Amino acid sequence: REMKTIDRSIARLALPSVVSNITVPLLGLIDLTIVGHLGQSEQIGAIAIGGTVFNIIYWIFVFLRMGTTGLAGHAHGGKNKTECANVLLRSVITALCLATIICILQTPLLNTATYLMKPSASVLPHFTTYFKICIWGAPAMLLNYALSGWFIGMQNTRIPMFVAITQNILNIILSTFFVYKMHMELEGVAAGTVSGLYGGLVISSIFAIKLW
Repeated sequence: REMKTIDRSIARLALPSVVSNITVPLLGLIDLTIVGHLGQSEQIGAIAIGGTVFNIIYWIFVFLRMGTTGLAGHAHGGKNKTECANVLLRSVITALCLATIICILQTPLLNTATYLMKPSASVLPHFTTYFKICIWGAPAMLLNYALSGWFIGMQNTRIPMFVAITQNILNIILSTFFVYKMHMELEGVAAGTVSGLYGGLVISSIFAIKLW
């Protein structure tokens, strides 16, 4: 019975995390799907390259989630509520500082990405547009990493799962609205992605305040 209880506890924590991780690549796939219906190969190529670039950039900072999970889990296991709050605060400040650096260095990052990915002359202007809009989603993405790690460390994996799913739904709705109703095309897809990230951040912040 004790082993079954432990197994259930592990499954309760692990399954929502699996779902959350599955949704991570969906941000780029959603953008690609919507632009694909426009039938412009240059824009499809720009989003394919842009999605790869941002996945690389953001995964460099995935330690914000992993590190926060460990520190928050240690504090939570020791029933140290003050330290739990301090872990969240430090992680949020770190995420904000790193995101600020990313935004400030967006031109060197764009130039480096262009050099490494070597988009064609027809794709380059679209890739540049997509990059310059989506880069402003960095603060939301890194803050979501910090908050997600904190929730997991606090033994709550359902909140990150809910946020990830809601974030992708918002992305689909907003990107579709911007593209087909506002006729913004590639800019609309990028704006929908950024808006979805900030929508997820708002939801995560509300849950964090309740658990503070």
